[in-house]
Amino acid sequence: MMTSTSMLGFRLPHPYVAGASPLGWNLDTVKRLEDGGCAALVLPSLFEEQITLAAEGRIRHRDPHDEEWQSGLKHFPALEDYSLAPEQYAEHLSRVKRAVAIPVIGSLNGTTAESWLAFSRLIEQAGADALELNLYEVVTDLTMAGAAVEYQLTHVVKELKQYLKIPIAVKVSPFFSAFANLAGQLDKAGADGIVLFNRFYQPDIDVTTMEPVPQVELSTSAELRLRLRWLAILHGRVRPSLIATGGVATTDDGIKALLAGADAVQVVSAILRHGPAYFTVLREGLERWMERHQLQHLDDVRGRASLKQTADPAAFERANYIRVLQSWKTA
Repeated sequence: MMTSTSMLGFRLPHPYVAGASPLGWNLDTVKRLEDGGCAALVLPSLFEEQITLAAEGRIRHRDPHDEEWQSGLKHFPALEDYSLAPEQYAEHLSRVKRAVAIPVIGSLNGTTAESWLAFSRLIEQAGADALELNLYEVVTDLTMAGAAVEYQLTHVVKELKQYLKIPIAVKVSPFFSAFANLAGQLDKAGADGIVLFNRFYQPDIDVTTMEPVPQVELSTSAELRLRLRWLAILHGRVRPSLIATGGVATTDDGIKALLAGADAVQVVSAILRHGPAYFTVLREGLERWMERHQLQHLDDVRGRASLKQTADPAAFERANYIRVLQSWKTA
């Protein structure tokens, strides 16, 4: 079985990639990920707020020690609480590149390009094979229009594409009024890949303290369907690599993502649960499934369940919605 695939211009032996996780901070666990069979590795993110705090002592253009902003900024980690200082990130990436033979992708997490330009170049010079932009923001400004948010995201990509030679993947959330249009804008801006989707770690509320409580929960197969929907819609309609992330907990989950149209599949939660050797489980499961279905190449799998050949994808989505509602039968 030929399970090789192309992602961000790299030829990979199979589609399963280690997404950004705490395992990327340590050389020993990075080597275990490679030994476990991952085809490529995304390092954990360097945060925009971390960069500005180290360089200027400010977060989002505000002094965290100023009484006016203390309450709003107190939830951000102190500089010493981050795993690596900004100036150490490129050094760590360089060490990782020397330690493994698989592609290594750096990651920057934030909302604007202003603090990233210099650090993105350092990441490139440290030997990163590509850069993942984790564009994570919950817009709470009631005056900010959706078009302005989309412009900001695509502007970041345009800026960095002019500045870097390595490929850029853009990790985004699904919460846009017309995500297909945004994907097209990212394509035009020069993105080499679109990572679907960012997970929002939504806080709970402690009813005793009446304070928000951060919650970190590993993803499950229940989160996959949103990814499948948009992979199926976008497959064959945009140029960038489509990379699934979130909800791939089993071998079948990974196969579903490929059938929907994914070029590659990032896995994190399943690896944290089962260990790095789970990459081999995913690859071998894919090979057995392809053999059962007499599929020789991954190209025979990718996008087979997408909407690429559907004359009216919107009508298909609407029809599916109505059929689901009409299928419920009371006891």
